[in-house]
Amino acid sequence: MAHRGKKYLEARSKVDRNKRYELEEGVKLLLETAYAKFDEGVDLAVRLGVDPKKPDQMVRGTAVLPHGTGKQVRVLVFAKGPKEKEALDAGADYVGAEDLIEKISKGWLDFDKAIATPDLMGQVSKLGKILGPRGLMPNPKVGTVTFDLERAIKEIKAGKVEFKVEKAGVVHVPVGKVSFGLQRLLENIKTLLDVILRAKPPTSKGVYLKSIALSTTMGPGIKIDPSQIRGVLKA
Repeated sequence: MAHRGKKYLEARSKVDRNKRYELEEGVKLLLETAYAKFDEGVDLAVRLGVDPKKPDQMVRGTAVLPHGTGKQVRVLVFAKGPKEKEALDAGADYVGAEDLIEKISKGWLDFDKAIATPDLMGQVSKLGKILGPRGLMPNPKVGTVTFDLERAIKEIKAGKVEFKVEKAGVVHVPVGKVSFGLQRLLENIKTLLDVILRAKPPTSKGVYLKSIALSTTMGPGIKIDPSQIRGVLKA
């Protein structure tokens, strides 16, 4: 078992690990137990009642968080010609085609999100083994293979996050920073949970939201009561 510091143990002592907190109560506790000297990130983990091995139960999608994630996102765009200028004007950090493909194939990965125009996906697909495992491969299902570069770039810069259920049926997504405070974190979390609920596959039977947990970068996990989420979102 990993050694835990005094501050972590002190924070954990404030959390009842057998309790499932209401959402607002849980976020308040999360902020109270944040102790790091830097602005910690806040993550949401949701275990879903789906079987990711079945293609018709794969849950994935995107959500534009109203207050972003608090992180500066470096966007790379594979584009040529007029689309190259459009990408630069929209705020892309890196734009190119064959030059970027070659650079990435040699190990360069100093970016957070990648977008590609559809006409370049034949070439970009060669980078699948590099970009795929890192979640950086452009994908039409999440809007990162598109000719509407301005919209795609601005959404990502504004706080668009992607989610995809993992093998164990869990979705992990960053939802902000401790410095956001209660209301902004609540709005981000509610927005994301609403999108996840709407993404429920028709073939998923039984309980869909099985468990929810919030945590900061350094702090303990806080369990949230999933049974009251639909009511919170309607309110």
